[in-house]
Amino acid sequence: MLVKLSSSALKKTRWYEYGVRFVLGGLATVFAGIIGQYFGAAVGGLFLALPAIFCASATLIESHERRAKANVGLAGARRGQQAAALDAAGAGLGSIGLAGFALTFWATAETNVVGAFAAAILAWMIVSVSAWWARQFFLRRFSSLGQLARLPRPDVE
Repeated sequence: MLVKLSSSALKKTRWYEYGVRFVLGGLATVFAGIIGQYFGAAVGGLFLALPAIFCASATLIESHERRAKANVGLAGARRGQQAAALDAAGAGLGSIGLAGFALTFWATAETNVVGAFAAAILAWMIVSVSAWWARQFFLRRFSSLGQLARLPRPDVE
């Protein structure tokens, strides 16, 4: 699976879907702020790391895929669920990369902040890509095992 940028997805999005993302993202941010108010900035920061628009994006991806299949006369419910699950898997892998970012920045910030950001971004990229490759490896190597075989795969249509 190639990772690519496509502007055609912007055309598929309806105007109210941007509003849903904005409101749910804002609510997630407010929720993290409230947690930070009561339990401190470190704990609140952990919740702020939650992709603020993930909840809305997962539901919108599911509805886009289902609607695309409906346009060609197919049910598409399963396809929508798989697309949302794949998006969730990507968010999980990105979160692992964010942990690498945070650890690198924490370890290097006292020496040079700009250098710490550069090192942390590099760590995020390396950890995220490594996690993606590890996922691909395990899915291919152990795809005959029951639980792993049911995980969403990027190469399944």
